[in-house]
Parts: sequence; structure tokens; C-alpha cells
Amino acid sequence: MAIKSPVVINAVPPYGHVISNEKWRGSVLVQGLKGTGSVKTIFEEELGVVDFHLSNKSCILYVSETDIVAGNNYKRKLVRFRNANSSLQGIVLVEKTRLSEQYFSAMQKFVVFELGLTLLPVASQLEASQLLTQIVHGESKDNPFRRKSVSRLLDPLVMSLVQQIPGVGKVKAMALLQHYTSIHQLCNAGTQELQQIVGQATAQHIRNFFHNPLV
Repeated sequence: MAIKSPVVINAVPPYGHVISNEKWRGSVLVQGLKGTGSVKTIFEEELGVVDFHLSNKSCILYVSETDIVAGNNYKRKLVRFRNANSSLQGIVLVEKTRLSEQYFSAMQKFVVFELGLTLLPVASQLEASQLLTQIVHGESKDNPFRRKSVSRLLDPLVMSLVQQIPGVGKVKAMALLQHYTSIHQLCNAGTQELQQIVGQATAQHIRNFFHNPLV
């Protein structure tokens, strides 16, 4: 039997709508979207690896607690997700629970630093539906925050991520993010360059965090 290629891989739904992969029909997440009464869901079978398309040209991949605990198979799916949606902003929603928490740091580094995607931790599908609703309504013409891009809205997440580096508190994190405009720039910064901003010890911690994660 011939395999159909995804025909709506770069689909952009109208404002207030979310295009959902058919497999999510009846899920807690989709029920949460419907419960708001303000987000309409369109189901589509041929989204490829994507779980949801939003009207701000973002696409969503959802990684469940089961996916994380089961092993590294999700990495292949994440790479496919990144490669298939280069023209869209890729956002990865990850279930961060007591069971998956021990694996979260490694996944965070892979998604953000190696693939250059945005990662948002959620506690459950219901919380994910609330987050998607906020993103959708962030585009509203009546919303005073509509001028902010999704990436601008995620600044606190980036701050939190940088502060996970040993020796980096809020002040040093702000100094780093004022100097480096992206996580990739920070990842590729040389030790001497970093020393001028945060000192020798912290500079080495940053290098180890990105390049020697087991240290």
C-alpha cells in the first residue's frame, strides 16, 4: 500500500483555531481546549510528526512522561520534527513529572541546545491545553501583549534554563543574556570571553554544562 506524504505539513489555521493530529481526538488535552469555548480544533490525519499547528506559524510536538521514561527513541522523533518544520517555530511540550524529572535535564539540553527548539515543561495534558490557549489568545487584536512574539513571551523560561548552570544566579544570567542574543551564541562562547562577564570559575561551569554534561 502506498504511503501518503503529509499534505498539510506547513498548515496555518485561522485565528482562534488549532489544527490537531487526529490521534489526539478525545484526549484530555483536546477536551481542555474545547472547554475554554474560545479555541476551535480542526482534526487532520496527515500532519506527519507534528501534533498541533497554531495560527502564529508555530507547530507543537508533545513528549509524554511515557516517551521520556521509555528511553531515547524520542530523539529521532524530535530531529524529524525539527527538520520537517524549518519554516515554522518549533515548540516542544514536555511532561515534567516526578517520574520523568530525572531525565528532564538531558532532554532540555538536547531540545534547546542541540536542536535549537523551544521547550516548555508542563505537568499534564490539561496544563498543556491551558498553555496552548494562552499562546492562541496572545495573537488577539484586543490583547495588549499581541506585539510580543512567542519567543519574547518565553524569556522567563530561557532565564530559568540559564540559571540551571552551576554558579549562575539571576544576576549572571541577565548579564549573559544581555551579551548573547541566543542560547546558541552562549553555547559556542569561548572560555576567555565568558570569563570577562562571569569570572573564571563560572565560565568553566558554563563550558562544562554545554559540552561535558556528565561533569
